[in-house]
Amino acid sequence: MKIRDFLRENQLSVGDNVLLLLRKLGIENEELLRRLESEIGESAKMSKSKMNVVDPELAIERYGADTVRLYILFAAPPEQDFEWSEEGIQGAFRFINRLWNFVVSREEELRRVSYTREELSSLRGEAREFRRKVHTILKNYLEDVEERFQFNTAVAEIMKLFNEISSFSPSEEEDFKALREAVEILLLMLSPIAPHVAEELWHRIGKENLILTEGAPRVDEGALVVEEVEIPVQINGRLRSRVRIPFGADRDTALKIALSDRRVKSAVEGKEVRKVIYLPNRLINIVVA
Repeated sequence: MKIRDFLRENQLSVGDNVLLLLRKLGIENEELLRRLESEIGESAKMSKSKMNVVDPELAIERYGADTVRLYILFAAPPEQDFEWSEEGIQGAFRFINRLWNFVVSREEELRRVSYTREELSSLRGEAREFRRKVHTILKNYLEDVEERFQFNTAVAEIMKLFNEISSFSPSEEEDFKALREAVEILLLMLSPIAPHVAEELWHRIGKENLILTEGAPRVDEGALVVEEVEIPVQINGRLRSRVRIPFGADRDTALKIALSDRRVKSAVEGKEVRKVIYLPNRLINIVVA
């Protein structure tokens, strides 16, 4: 029988035994405890009789109320139980800190940027694609919160949006406009879950009103429209290049764009095109001989 199964069958837990043992031995090693919990499992449910409950006041004092709220909502759907994990709440704490450091480090450049809806609608290139991703994530978040009441997946969408923002590298003025809108949307999404951090960062980027007076962020349906897609170009089944084509482009249009690519042109030069296999918006394979 595995240790995890034994603990579960006998309603024992790492917290009941190992923690007591470590304390009796005078060993304070949280890293060891987390590793044991990860490898063996905290199998017993919280119980006052087992003295393995987590005092929320202690967690709030150590990590802050926003971190505790974020962790609890992210750990499991509201209708399910979950096992408290020190590793899990530390992950939520790290996320809050990453978000804080990101916004504060870009505070000045975010403050100086302003935009209008018309300017955002006219974005092109990477800024437009970035904005499409932002509003796609926002759409999923609103569906999770307003329709499915799945707050754990809503938090996952917040983290996904932060990853998109972190990996976006603005260079032009229109890029910074898209970034500014994305950060505002991120803070509005975070506000019901981590209101204190969201409120502070809201003012850091130059907002004067309270974020709690703002409504939920709204999806710009126009931003969801895909104008271009990037597809791989294969020559005789081997990847040679990637090109951007209009979304929904027909075979002839996709082939013309592919053949204008420098690497593709070099690969087919002096050869006869025997066949073209085109999967719309996904792939084009040029068979030559």
